[in-house]
Amino acid sequence: MARFTSYDGTELAYRIEGSGEPLICLAGGPGRASSYLGDLGGLSAHRQLVVLDNRGTGSSDSPEHPITYRRDFLVRDVEALRAHLGLDVVDVLGHSAGAGIAMGYAQDFPQRIGKLVLLTPALRSVGLSPEQSDWDSFLAARSGEPWFAQVVGALAKDKAGDNSVENRVAASPMLYGTWSSRAQEHAAAELQEWKYEVGLGYNAEGAFTPGVLRRALADFSHPVLVYCASADPISPVRRCAELVELFPNAQLIVHEGAGHYAWVDDPEWLVKQVATFLG
Repeated sequence: MARFTSYDGTELAYRIEGSGEPLICLAGGPGRASSYLGDLGGLSAHRQLVVLDNRGTGSSDSPEHPITYRRDFLVRDVEALRAHLGLDVVDVLGHSAGAGIAMGYAQDFPQRIGKLVLLTPALRSVGLSPEQSDWDSFLAARSGEPWFAQVVGALAKDKAGDNSVENRVAASPMLYGTWSSRAQEHAAAELQEWKYEVGLGYNAEGAFTPGVLRRALADFSHPVLVYCASADPISPVRRCAELVELFPNAQLIVHEGAGHYAWVDDPEWLVKQVATFLG
């Protein structure tokens, strides 16, 4: 892992996968180490992936001030990384909650982004989170899965206040298109990758100002790819379609049969679509 010093003196870590034109990759969770991204199913064959461990996760240090875990503060770490790399403009990919950071970067530093990929994005930052009807439709569609009762139980525990990583992992089968051995291994890794306090800090009061972000995205004219998956409850297709409408120059791709971690379900298809967009 390489390291750099961010704006407030916190030492952060990143890893390089592949070679070629850099693509900064931002992990979600929130609060999960970037190791879960791997090389995004082989995207490193097309671009040099610069994969950041957000502060407090993975090999990055914890900050002196926990307020800097907040989504809008994490944007500053991306800018510090770009400057450290010596790049005037860089393409950015954000997955899940990392997409919230990426959109914040587009708001605060639009001149520094070339192309933007929002991969199965979390949508709270723009006020488009799934509604109860989205969850009802998703659960009805997957009620025949062998893991269904376990997931429903885990969701009930979460609603009652169980924020443990063990309960997160118990609910994780719903985040994959197919609960394969590869998916099970990927999900189990979260036991060692997720930090509660970092996730809590990401969502702290003041982290989300959807109206402000929406207005900024309306002026963001660079190419944007919104990549969603048909079996993903976090980023419903209909909500991602609404996200596309916030940008003047965005396109939507729907990965049929895949879930929130689409590169685990079907890496070849994902790599082809994202690499084509990035050119």
